[in-house]
Amino acid sequence: MRELILKMSMSLDGFVGSPEGEAEWVFGADQEAIAWSVETVWNASLHIMGSRSFHDMAAYWPTSTLVFAPPMNQIPKAVFSKQGRAVLKAAAMTKGLRQALDRAGDTQTGQLQPGGESWGEAYVATGDLADEVARLKAGDGKPIIAHGGAAFARSLIAQNLVDEYALVVHPIALGKGLPIFAGLPAPRPLKLVSSKAFPGGAVAQIYRPV
Repeated sequence: MRELILKMSMSLDGFVGSPEGEAEWVFGADQEAIAWSVETVWNASLHIMGSRSFHDMAAYWPTSTLVFAPPMNQIPKAVFSKQGRAVLKAAAMTKGLRQALDRAGDTQTGQLQPGGESWGEAYVATGDLADEVARLKAGDGKPIIAHGGAAFARSLIAQNLVDEYALVVHPIALGKGLPIFAGLPAPRPLKLVSSKAFPGGAVAQIYRPV
């Protein structure tokens, strides 16, 4: 039985992106924070995401040289979409992600990196969210890591499908943006399992449902 970990970066005031979805502040220069995130994404047997995040990532990671590329390319993926397998052919990076990655100093060789072809082989989950997640959790191995976007993360949270929250809180307040805990029918108690501060000001906080 695999657990589902929701990994998200968020601002001090609880947003995972601007109203337009831009989040260039996520890609900072704090090497310790980057190393923690890379280690976290390697500790997965499956990466899952909504269709918009899949479009961004499938258009980018296969030829990326960033340190996140190997785990994102080489670990199997699942995308949640009502489009069916057509979603696998619709990869197109949003302008916001392109600008953020440019600021992060990434260079793309244009050459397919090891595992890059796996994006076209992703499992497409088209059924009921809870049923599909239960089916994926039934497998053996390392945890499942969910990457969002915001609407997908809200759906996972609303249906109590998340076993652990890995939240990297960045030292920035946006004032408005995309929340992931909005619309809960009742307060959701969480237990802080660990907290790690990084030199650049970000803090990795691990929570589990009470």
